[in-house]
Amino acid sequence: MSDKDLFWFHCGRCGSLFQSKAGDLTERLCSKCGFDPSTGVMDAPQEAPVSIPVEKTHRSGSKSAKHGKHGGKKKRGSRYFMLKLIAGWSLVLAIIIIGVRRKFHKGDVNNAPAIVQEETASSLSQEELAMLNDAGQKSADVFAGYLNAITPEERNQFVLKPVSTASRMNRFYSLNPLTPIDPATVTLTDRHVLSLPGEKAIATLWTIKDGRNVEAIFRQENGEWRLDWDHFARYSDYPWPLFLAGSGEPEGEFRLLARERLAEMRKDQETISLVLYAPRFGQSKEAGIQSPEFLVQRSSKDGELLAAAFKLAREGKRIYDSKLPEINPDGMIRVRVKVKRTEVDLQRRFEITAIKACHWYAIDDPGVSEEKAAE
Repeated sequence: MSDKDLFWFHCGRCGSLFQSKAGDLTERLCSKCGFDPSTGVMDAPQEAPVSIPVEKTHRSGSKSAKHGKHGGKKKRGSRYFMLKLIAGWSLVLAIIIIGVRRKFHKGDVNNAPAIVQEETASSLSQEELAMLNDAGQKSADVFAGYLNAITPEERNQFVLKPVSTASRMNRFYSLNPLTPIDPATVTLTDRHVLSLPGEKAIATLWTIKDGRNVEAIFRQENGEWRLDWDHFARYSDYPWPLFLAGSGEPEGEFRLLARERLAEMRKDQETISLVLYAPRFGQSKEAGIQSPEFLVQRSSKDGELLAAAFKLAREGKRIYDSKLPEINPDGMIRVRVKVKRTEVDLQRRFEITAIKACHWYAIDDPGVSEEKAAE
């Protein structure tokens, strides 16, 4: 056979170039790997799918190299079977992908936290029942959207007063990184209508699969239910442990837990001995870093507010008559307080300049009145 009777071909299996005569395709085998090459001259090599059936095809190809024409026909039949198998799997994958896309096009509703607590009509007024029915899934969707959000800009669309909250949220999370919470791991365990001054809100209690629990308050704004972020995040101007250590501005507003020291022994004293603790997110029964002792005059407005709030807690009642279970550490109440830090003779001292409220809600009302302490 002369060179002019031979032509150059490209092996689609191993990528080699080899010479063979034109003619019956079944007789054309790669002189290097022994496989039946893909037809065409100098085509770009195609990568075979990495799977067990492809490896089986390679083994049958080796057999074809030994047995000639009949082995090549058997190998081609195996290749056709593989093409059908790949086409079948491709169809299955396409159906799965289409189903996933349709699910995501429906939004985050299917990713909303589970609602397992259902109220009975006998324990609620018709107005409360209607409000909970209307707000139940909407508030769950808002909560899921907030938990799914990654940036402050994304979270901002789910919270109260987004314009004024944006900058505070950004600064807060830069100092207090938020541990991601998968909405699919969150379950609603309790919810009630909460009567705040001038409005009705939805108070909810959620349990996370890892054992943590969180409260979330939803209030209406411009016809939409939104998360009371200040309450949920326990917003403070600065992290309490860093403030106590001398960092940050010398005065700030904080959402903290308060405990009265020696309440029975000091009940006839002119001052209330108070210790403040940072709350631990998700660990409602545990208190964080505590402060030095504060002495608050009982006869002052702040002292009367504190006395009223502690009295309410001892009676087993909640601010604004909340029906949610008590999840504060024993003997502690919630306060929104302004604290000032000074340095005197290299000694760091702290002073309560105002008790803003005896709760963590984003409202200015203190939650209790001075008169209730004397009742």
